Amino acid sequence: METWIDQLASLLPASQIAVSDQDLLKHSCDSWSIAIKTRQQGKKTFFPEVVVYPHDEDEVARLLAWATENKISVTPWGAGSAVTGAPLPLTGGITVDMSGMDQILSVDETNLMVTVQAGTMGGSLEEELNRRGFTLNHSPQSLGISTVGGWVATRSTGQFSSRYGGIEDLIISLTVVLSSGEIVKTKPTVRPAMGPDWRQLFLGAEGTLGIVTEITLKIFPISNHRLFEAVEFDSVLSGLGVMQRIMQSGLAPFLIRFYDQDESRHLLRDETYARCVMFLGFEGLEGVATAEYEAAMEICRSADGTALGQDLVLGWMERRFDFSAVENIQNNPSGVAETIEVAHFWDGIYETYAGLKKAMAPYVDQVLAHFSHAYPQGTSLYIILLGAKGVEKDAAEAEETLRRIWKTASEVALQTGAATAHHHGTGIVRLPVVREELGSSMKLLERVKHSLDPSGILCPGKLGIP
Repeated sequence: METWIDQLASLLPASQIAVSDQDLLKHSCDSWSIAIKTRQQGKKTFFPEVVVYPHDEDEVARLLAWATENKISVTPWGAGSAVTGAPLPLTGGITVDMSGMDQILSVDETNLMVTVQAGTMGGSLEEELNRRGFTLNHSPQSLGISTVGGWVATRSTGQFSSRYGGIEDLIISLTVVLSSGEIVKTKPTVRPAMGPDWRQLFLGAEGTLGIVTEITLKIFPISNHRLFEAVEFDSVLSGLGVMQRIMQSGLAPFLIRFYDQDESRHLLRDETYARCVMFLGFEGLEGVATAEYEAAMEICRSADGTALGQDLVLGWMERRFDFSAVENIQNNPSGVAETIEVAHFWDGIYETYAGLKKAMAPYVDQVLAHFSHAYPQGTSLYIILLGAKGVEKDAAEAEETLRRIWKTASEVALQTGAATAHHHGTGIVRLPVVREELGSSMKLLERVKHSLDPSGILCPGKLGIP
């Protein structure tokens, strides 16, 4: 008897359809700590029933139109580097692996734009642009293991966002395939002003409203002049005050990161270190970058900041994509390690920081924190949790501890008025707080979802949509 999986052969070549245990296993776990624990226990919690590998948007369109007609759920997959469960299917069905759509379609060196397919790996794209003398200036820690489509789906941001913005600031146009199979292209333009900005509709939607297949991004000439400095401060409050002044003064550091005492000890590899460290970086025309550097250092000195030189920052620049400290613990079945990012305005971020440091301490051996992705209005806060403080004996106990960690962290963020997500997206781990976070705007999301995907085939259950 023919099954719906057999019918896929009329849509795609057999070589692009996979049902092997290896393919299904690969697409059942991203870099989310809880998914890693479920895999270590041998659970089959997030398994698709089939994986397909389209090579162009017409194939995606045929697939979605067929899936809608047959009411088969579809979940897009980029590179599987998400840390929240974003690409994992909640209801089986089809996983659409975009790795076959990985072409750099054009580089416009006059208007500073690049157009790519959604499955293009970020590291490969950056290398090609660097070869031509350009850069994305979008550098999430996952740059080498994530796709451009994944950045759009989860509304990512990068380590240089204080100057260049997040992915929402870098996108010029998108091509999206709707659940009906219709292909929608937004017009590339310097700045759209006719009607709503439809690009924003799909940013952070995590595949629930359509599958992004092509993206045009801004690019930048590689800067030939950079200045770096590490500055130490006596307290978190004094450093936060300096961050706020720098970001509200009109300066545009491409790098600004501020580490609390616990994470500063890691940076300096000195367990006795008791101060906080800020990293600063300025780039561009030599005279402008130098003037900005000097102005920022004057702000630092006014708060009794002490310059430490550039070596600490240069060392971090060399290893900034290294995630092994967390991964090594996660790979141990009883190991507990996690990263949690939230954001708040300047007048609320310290309360959120203090609340999370206190609330997380009972769960783990180390609670590290730094502030990055700063804006004139506020900043994100990145918490790193290393090593269970309890007596976790296996992956099941580690999973339970991680679930308690996320529940507690979300409660603290909501209680202090912080945004419960800044750049890792919603995924599965944040589903319990979506409705409280979005409030009355949840009604709009549900209406848009019903309009664009009335059969509900795209990522069922994601973003808190029933």
